[in-house]
Amino acid sequence: MTGPLGHNGCVPTTDYDAMVIGAGHNGLVCAAYLARAGLRTLLVEARSSVGGTASSESFGGGRVNVCNCDHLTFRTTPIIDELGLAEHGLRYVDLDPAQRNMPWDGLAWSSFYDVEGTVDSLAHTYPTEVDNYRRYLAAAIPASKMVLDNANDPPSLTTIGKKVWARRGKGAVTLLRWSRRSAADIMREYFTTEALRGPAMVTGPMVWGVSPELAGTGLGALTYAMRHVAHVGRPIGGSGMLPESLRRAFEAAGGTLQLNTKVAHLTCEGESIRGMVCTDGTEVTAGIVVSACNPHDTFVAWLKDPPAQARPLVDRWRSIPQDDGYESKIDAIADRPPELSDGSAIGATVVISPSLAEIDRGHALMQRGEVLDRPGMLVNSPSQVDPTVAPQGRHVFSLEVLYTPYALTGGWADDREPRRWLDRVGTQLQPGFVDSLVEWRAMTPDRYEREFHLPHGHATSFAGGPLAALHNKNPELTRYETAVKGLYITGAATFPGAGIWGASGRNAALRILQGVGAT
Repeated sequence: MTGPLGHNGCVPTTDYDAMVIGAGHNGLVCAAYLARAGLRTLLVEARSSVGGTASSESFGGGRVNVCNCDHLTFRTTPIIDELGLAEHGLRYVDLDPAQRNMPWDGLAWSSFYDVEGTVDSLAHTYPTEVDNYRRYLAAAIPASKMVLDNANDPPSLTTIGKKVWARRGKGAVTLLRWSRRSAADIMREYFTTEALRGPAMVTGPMVWGVSPELAGTGLGALTYAMRHVAHVGRPIGGSGMLPESLRRAFEAAGGTLQLNTKVAHLTCEGESIRGMVCTDGTEVTAGIVVSACNPHDTFVAWLKDPPAQARPLVDRWRSIPQDDGYESKIDAIADRPPELSDGSAIGATVVISPSLAEIDRGHALMQRGEVLDRPGMLVNSPSQVDPTVAPQGRHVFSLEVLYTPYALTGGWADDREPRRWLDRVGTQLQPGFVDSLVEWRAMTPDRYEREFHLPHGHATSFAGGPLAALHNKNPELTRYETAVKGLYITGAATFPGAGIWGASGRNAALRILQGVGAT
């Protein structure tokens, strides 16, 4: 349902049991659980639609995803069943192979859900890595299962301990050892070729915006194993069908959605949160306020006159630097289906990877405002597995490029750099494909800042697994509650946020409902 409008799209002063700020997929998840528990819940969003970077948009007569279209971790949570998302239109098509992997100079190999399918692909392309891959999986699969299992509850020593015991400790040693090491070192320990080492780092540390040589990035080495313990899938109709189904579930539970509503500041009363003041001056009050937005904005830009017990929290966040964005994406409409240079169709995402040394160099270049000559890329064509997203007789093509700095030397005013990426990826595709593009656009960090309210174009993401959740220097990121009574946070910046997961939205809701005795 939609609340009554005040001027400039803001609701007039009213009271709610709970208010969630930000209708990205985690905000939607959190709000839906609160509404289903019987709390009078308001969900506010600055944009004119829900979903944030998990959404899809109309472009060139088709539907393109704001970010990548593959969903994996979200499907390991109970959210789909608990919120009845299938009843609200969410349908997935499974991908198998789950992913294609290739170095800039070398053969492509496929990751299947089935281990033997992957091993067979390696036997035809990189046979010397077959035994290494099995050895890697022996360590990585139990650790991956432990990460996914522990993500489905608010982290605590008790819950993690129980799950370690239930699994008889399988994966715990690997999790502890890898979490302290660099992902690059782990790749070198198991694999001898860059064709195996590099792609894992593109979908791990490169996606996080850090160098794989950095100590503490080791859990990024789990990426291959994750595709054997969970099914990669795509929502039919585009990634945006997930937030759309969450919106429907939220409203079916009696929740109130308010779009085009921007926060001016959060207000306090005594030691507790009071509510939100919109940019038009209208105040909305609620006993519980959940920010599913950037924590830095929440505590530094929005929180007005915090109580004494929260001032150290605000000071701590004020000292935390705002990171710059580093991801870009090209969306295109083509008049022919994209194929790799060997003639194979692009259904699953194709990861094109530099070597470990080049990835580390690319990170250094990014700090100087430059982009690797041959950067890490994720290539896909969503319409190959879901024709509904493309215009009649045409195809959707997607290219994600990593380590593309917000502060690009010379700026993002023209398309010279994005055009260079198209020319580069064209060397890995069938000749002439780039010329078949009818229309294309580049989503660069400056556009993510302008259009999605991401400061410096950066989508903050929680780094680390369940062990990091127990020893975090910013405990509100893992406990979801803050020093202001009634003020909570959720979203990708909080545990276990990364990509389209949704677990932090659910965990925050569970924490809140436990506190009010609603579970």
